[in-house]
Amino acid sequence: MNALQAEIIAALKTQPTIDPAKEIRRSVDFMKAYLKKNTFLKSYVLGISGGQDSTLVGALAEKAMQEMRAETGDESYQFIAVRLPYGEQADESDAMAAIEFMAADQVKRVNIKGSVDAMVQSLAETGVIVSDFNKGNIKARVRMIAQYGVAGENSGAVLGTDHSAESITGFYTKFGDGGADLVPIFRLNKRQGKAMLAELGAPKHLYEKVPTADLEEDRPALPDELALGVTYDQIDDYLEGRQVNEEAATKIENWYKKTAHKRHLPITIYDTFWQ
Repeated sequence: MNALQAEIIAALKTQPTIDPAKEIRRSVDFMKAYLKKNTFLKSYVLGISGGQDSTLVGALAEKAMQEMRAETGDESYQFIAVRLPYGEQADESDAMAAIEFMAADQVKRVNIKGSVDAMVQSLAETGVIVSDFNKGNIKARVRMIAQYGVAGENSGAVLGTDHSAESITGFYTKFGDGGADLVPIFRLNKRQGKAMLAELGAPKHLYEKVPTADLEEDRPALPDELALGVTYDQIDDYLEGRQVNEEAATKIENWYKKTAHKRHLPITIYDTFWQ
């Protein structure tokens, strides 16, 4: 293990192995503790895509809310799952299967197409022609606006799905899916998240499906691994302190370096990492 690999592992808090049941408990207790500390909060809000990460966080959130209701007798503690399609989503059935599995207390549906298209049109009228890639980031940011809109009317906090295998590459939209109040699965890699879903009894197809951000229209359902140029198995091995081939390690480390700004709050004059 080189010095940079050790530094990254320490920063992202990954472990070489986990006990799935214990990590489930840690995440649930973390979410409950946050509610108990911030007693004005009564809900958690999460956008559900039908992929592994939102399925896991949603299931953990529902478990936390069930326990809060049982412990306090307060039925106002609610987990709100939000569907956020841009028009029609190709894997809508997976999203609904995920919501059924996690048994969300409430389900909201917000079609973001009108908002996204209006923004793209407004920019075009100023001479800014939005690329397909940039439009994908606008979609992610509009989704987060919708989640905060739901949270704001339900005394809620917004959950994020960021985990260490995503954080290391910065494979999320800054102030989009990267913006949230709590990130309950930070510290885990992709295979560890799968192990937790298996422990929770999730349908296999929800955590064995090919991961995709599905934000680009020119390249619909583009697999994450193709976009990154490295596999999640290689990323997970790297985060667990294992040896990966030199090409993969270089790609992972280059992603980590160039996306450092995504893992940092807005930069001030006192920050030095960018100099």
